Amino acid sequence: MTAHHAIEARGLRKSYGAVTVLDSVDLRVEHGTMLGLLGPNGAGKTTCVRILSTLLAADGGTATVGGVDVRGAPRAVRACIGVTGQDTAVDELLTGEENLVMMGQLFRLPRTTARRRASELLERFDLVQAAGRPVRTYSGGMRRRLDLAVSLINSPPVLFLDEPTTGLDPTSRTAMWETIRRLMRGGTTVLLTTQYLEEADQLADRVAVLNDGRVVAEGTAGELKRSVGSERAELTFTPADFARAEEVLGGEDLGQHCLSLPVESPACVRDLLNRAAATDLRIEHFALREPTLDDVFRTLTTADGGGTGARAGANARVDTAVRTAATMGDHA
Repeated sequence: MTAHHAIEARGLRKSYGAVTVLDSVDLRVEHGTMLGLLGPNGAGKTTCVRILSTLLAADGGTATVGGVDVRGAPRAVRACIGVTGQDTAVDELLTGEENLVMMGQLFRLPRTTARRRASELLERFDLVQAAGRPVRTYSGGMRRRLDLAVSLINSPPVLFLDEPTTGLDPTSRTAMWETIRRLMRGGTTVLLTTQYLEEADQLADRVAVLNDGRVVAEGTAGELKRSVGSERAELTFTPADFARAEEVLGGEDLGQHCLSLPVESPACVRDLLNRAAATDLRIEHFALREPTLDDVFRTLTTADGGGTGARAGANARVDTAVRTAATMGDHA
């Protein structure tokens, strides 16, 4: 394990009975950067986060966070991390401020320090006006911001975000992205799991694609996009011409009478249009686009398999446990 990696895993394995969830997973995240972990439902993303945040024991392999072994010193790991899960984990009967102060005290901050941190975080996450209101009155976006604030009460250098924008509308999601960017500019290391490909594209320094418990690709978003091919031409035909266009030109059916075909050069584009014209195919719309993370995702992952139900049952939510683990003392 090397010192410049804030998070490092080697050969992580986890199974539930006959269902293998993680199969020799290797991950490395350098200090002050973000790794986006992509994958379909049941790929093992949440299981990986739970192992790295000490909530779950791996069946094999090793992992460190902040240079500390997650199995050998779980309390030390918990002291340097924050976790935000797919669902909010705040008390709806308490106010926003009370939630933050309570969590600060669970992390054994002196009450005055907990109150000061609560005030700082309410200001940072634009929740000052709602600080005295019960959380049950908050909007979905406000709850997600409060949930993230709670995970930062102990000023952790490492943050695990497990699908943090699930259920948010586009405006709230964009606001959350900016909040995460500010944290990263401050030096926070982030491991983000997400199914929103644009989210990983916008935020992550590097992206790893997890499928059936294995890392099937890793690199920058640009590297992964280039790995699945060149630019693609998208041609939309009249309904009457589409079947013949598919026969003549081939390509991928995108729906709505649109075909997608790889093009390596301008000469390929000219040849494609000439072939369409030579067979009297009427093109209603033409566009060129570069590969996206959607293309990477479709290329590298398979359809959801039969193990999803078993995995979902085994992965019952335990996200709040990491926030209260610091209170457990020697029982941890």
